[in-house]
Amino acid sequence: MRSSVQTPSTSGRGQEQRHFSARLRTPSPCTAHPSICPTTPRPTPVAGARAVRQKRQLVNTAAVTSGRGDAGGNGGGGGVVLREVLTRPERVKLDTGDDSAFYDMPRFVKHVDADFLDQVTELYRQRIPEGGAVLDLCSSWVSHLPAEMYYTKVLGHGMNAAELARNQRFEAYFVRDLNQEPDGWPLADQGLDAVVCCVSVQYLQQPERVFAEIYRVLKPGGVCIVTFSNRMFYTKLALQAIAAWRDASGFARCQLVRQYFQAVSGFTAPEVLTAVNRPADQQQQGRAGGGGFLKGLLDSPLARLFRRSSSDPFYAVVAYRNFRREL
Repeated sequence: MRSSVQTPSTSGRGQEQRHFSARLRTPSPCTAHPSICPTTPRPTPVAGARAVRQKRQLVNTAAVTSGRGDAGGNGGGGGVVLREVLTRPERVKLDTGDDSAFYDMPRFVKHVDADFLDQVTELYRQRIPEGGAVLDLCSSWVSHLPAEMYYTKVLGHGMNAAELARNQRFEAYFVRDLNQEPDGWPLADQGLDAVVCCVSVQYLQQPERVFAEIYRVLKPGGVCIVTFSNRMFYTKLALQAIAAWRDASGFARCQLVRQYFQAVSGFTAPEVLTAVNRPADQQQQGRAGGGGFLKGLLDSPLARLFRRSSSDPFYAVVAYRNFRREL
């Protein structure tokens, strides 16, 4: 459902609350274009994490044009949905209540283990260009972007304003129920270098339209990274995940997310990853010797299986708008 504090939408389609947080100082009022309000640039992510920030929330209205185009009504930039991936029964959740009520209470927790999140961070490090503009979709109080890397803009989206306000990486954020309003986000066409979504794709009931909107806001060559695992929390994943996700294996879930990308015209062929090669892994293998027995043992299929089974399984599906940009 839409957020609890609402203002009339100029489009007449409904009401919504959008929250934005100002960094270090109060920005000048937003212009008529309802994209992200200007804020003070952050000097470095490390300094930004230490800075004392004054946050405020702005309630903005936006015209939604045919469920496509930017929220300011520029139009014409959205991806074309070629087909529906899910049937109506596959979109159903066990919890049929109000989503906004479920997310009303902030939860300052992490749903996956450190090894999984280390791989997420390394994948972001490898695929997101430094200095780029990033949207963390379906996010919360912490993002998993590399701390040492600088981005010109990091925007957040989620369902709980208190969680988003605590996220130290966000320059601005907005609250929106994507199951009720999957498109018409308050973001300009082709303005982002990356959109990331960590352990939340399973909750989308209209993924085709959400992925079309991802395509709209990405620059040509921009990347979308979707990461997920297989952990099932009864109060969260089991109740909020759609039926198609609950009933699927890890392999089938990868194929499902691949189909979300393939359902929108313009994405590159989706790439499925079940592990990310990290520098720490390479160093460990290097210490084992140039080509000795121990190195072979550490790099054996059995060793990789053990490492994978001892932590939350890692899955990622990656695709680009139009083409892959070389970093």
